[in-house]
Parts: sequence; C-alpha cells; structure tokens
Amino acid sequence: MFDWYKDISSTERRTFWACYGGWALDSFDTQMFSLVIPAIIATWGISRAAAGSVVSVSLVASALGGWISGSFADRYGRVRMLQLTVLCFSLFTFLSAFAHNLPQLLVLRALQGFGFGGEWTVGTVLIAETIRAQHRGKAMGTIQSGWAVGWALAVVLYGTISTLLPGPMGWRVLFAMGAIPALLIFYIQKWVREPSASIETRASLRSTSKFNFVQIFAPGSLRITLIGGLLGVGAHGGYYALTTWLPTYLKTERHLTVLGTSSYLGVIIGSFWCGCIIASFLLDILGRRRTILLFAVCCTLTIVFYLFIHITNFQMLLLGAPLGFFSAGIPASMGPLFSELYPTGIRGTGVGFCYNFGRVLSAIFPTLVGKLSTSIGLSFAIGLDAGFAYLLVVIAVLLLPETNRTLITPLPREAVMR
Repeated sequence: MFDWYKDISSTERRTFWACYGGWALDSFDTQMFSLVIPAIIATWGISRAAAGSVVSVSLVASALGGWISGSFADRYGRVRMLQLTVLCFSLFTFLSAFAHNLPQLLVLRALQGFGFGGEWTVGTVLIAETIRAQHRGKAMGTIQSGWAVGWALAVVLYGTISTLLPGPMGWRVLFAMGAIPALLIFYIQKWVREPSASIETRASLRSTSKFNFVQIFAPGSLRITLIGGLLGVGAHGGYYALTTWLPTYLKTERHLTVLGTSSYLGVIIGSFWCGCIIASFLLDILGRRRTILLFAVCCTLTIVFYLFIHITNFQMLLLGAPLGFFSAGIPASMGPLFSELYPTGIRGTGVGFCYNFGRVLSAIFPTLVGKLSTSIGLSFAIGLDAGFAYLLVVIAVLLLPETNRTLITPLPREAVMR
C-alpha cells in the first residue's frame, strides 16, 4: 500500500515527515479543548454556548492565520513560516494552562488558532511543491491521517490524566503538554529545504512592497476563490459541529464514563486514519472532485443514523467506524485540490484563504450547536448543523474543475508586480 514512499527521494521524505509531524501535533494541541469542555464548564460554571464560543473564536483566528501565513509563505518562504506557525500554536496551547477565566482563555485560544490555521496552509503548499505529481495525492492524503494520530494521542492523555488528576488540575496539565510540538522546529530547521518552484516567484514578490492578499480575487481567480471558500465552509462546519460536541454528547446524554467515551472516540479516530489512507489512493484514481463528493454524501448518511435514529450504545460503537472513515475523506482531499487550483505565486494565499475562510463562517457552527441544544437536544443540534454543512460541500465540489494532478506554472513577473 505504501510502495509510493519507497519511490520518493530523501528530500521528499524529510519534507513529508516534517509536514506529517506538524499536522499530527497541530491536531494534538487542537483536539485537547473539545475533550476538556465538560471539565472547563464545571470549573468556571459557564454555559455550553460560552464554551462553544471559545472554539468559534479559535476558528476565526485560524482563518486569519491561514490566509496571512499563506501570503507570507509566498513572499518569505514555506520553511521559515512553517517553523513560526508551529511555534505559535505550541506556545499558546501551553499558556492556556494558566488561564484564570473565560476571557483569558478566549485570547489564548485565539492566538493558538492563528498558528493552527497557518501551519496547515504552509505545510500543504510545501508538500505540494516538493512531492512529485504521481505521488502528490497519496502523500498529502497520508499526511492528513496525521490528524488522527494527534487526536488519538490527545484522547489517550486525556483518559490518563483525567483519571490521575480529576478536575481543574487535569485539563491544565493537558494544555501544558501543548509545548511538546515546539521540538519539531529543530527538525524542520535542519532537514527541510525550500522547494525550488517557489524561489524565483518569491524574488519577484519581494521586489515589490505590495502583498498579494487580493491577487486571488483577480478576474482569473475570483470564481475559484469563492467556490473554494464555500467548500471550506461546508467541510469545516460539518467537522467542527460534530467533533467539538461529540465527547460532551457521549458523556452527558449517553452517560458514558471517561473510559467509555475514549473507547467510542478510539473507534472513530482509528477509522478516520483509515479513511485518510483510502482517500489518498482514491484521489489519484477517481480524481479530487469525485473523491470529495463520495465522502461527503456517505458522511451525511452516516450522521443521520448516528444521531437522528434511536440506537443502542453498542450500535453507536459500530456506526462510529463509518462515521470516522467518511469524515476523513473531505479534509484529506482538500489540500491536493486547492494546491492545484492556484499558480505558484499565489498558491499559499489561495490555499490559505479557501481552506481557512471556511473556518470563519464555520465558527458559528459549534456556538449554534450549543445554543440549539437547549431547545432541540444536543444530538439533533449536532446532526442538523453537520448535515447542512456537508450539503454545502456537495454543491461546491460540483462547481469546481478537476485539476488532474497538475500544478499551475508560476504567475508571469508582470502579473505578480501588478
């Protein structure tokens, strides 16, 4: 299954592992919060809507971080910005352990979100420009599976620490461990090199004082940018509506213990990893668009059975496998698709905007779930929001062109200077 890995060069492998590690550790830091929501609610006596607003603020900040970091990566280099974004999300996750109230946590999670959004954008563009075309889909889909690895690590530590250190001390220790990803910076600095495809374009961009934030809204790119942004809204809205509140749903409405919740999440996380790996191969077989469409439709159907239909806890455990599997295919496919829709000179900006613009509008989904849950129940609120979000994915992907594994050539110098 992984024969493609043997075919890539040492430079490609080192870049692959840097991006894989960055995304896994990014997930580790980010998933911590959804796991400790019940503990934070109990510690400060806040509402579900208030807890959801922390996620929403982080998502908005991650959108800005992705867009800005992508533009800076076009100008100053992918590798340098990857190091800075890893440092950012690691540092502010660590500092979240020392928050004394909700406003402080809001600020710290917003800053963490800025680095979180930037890391995905920069890492995606870096790997897209480093891995050769015939292996790009498989490599980028496999890197997305790193999210499951980081998620699993967070769940394991959550289960262990919550047992040994219940209450406020437990979630604070968990956040403090968010400093671990900063060690990745040393690996990146020593082993990862800037892709040759971006060097000439960077020189052109740096010769002008203007940043290229708005180049993606030029007539030739506007349609792609708007539809790509819609795809990002649906993909993120569905994912965060589901994963932010799923641990709380399992604990408060299904009345599962920490160990029981971890077991359910373990099934979803394991199948999420498998979904990313399968999607990575389908990307090169079916194409980017068809792969996303397939997983979006299947994910919507699974959510209906998982949350809307009355089933036993054991049946929920069984359905957790397809839920995790199908929810993986969309994010695993977005990186290759977005990277191949933009030329080198604005690739970081375009990828950063499309993927992270979704986070701006999708930020309302966790908060909306929290508010709706008071009147229609948590399970119905999660399912309603997630189902609507994945419908947007279907609409958007039908409107986008197929990229056929081709990176667009750099913008002409005069276009960059304009």
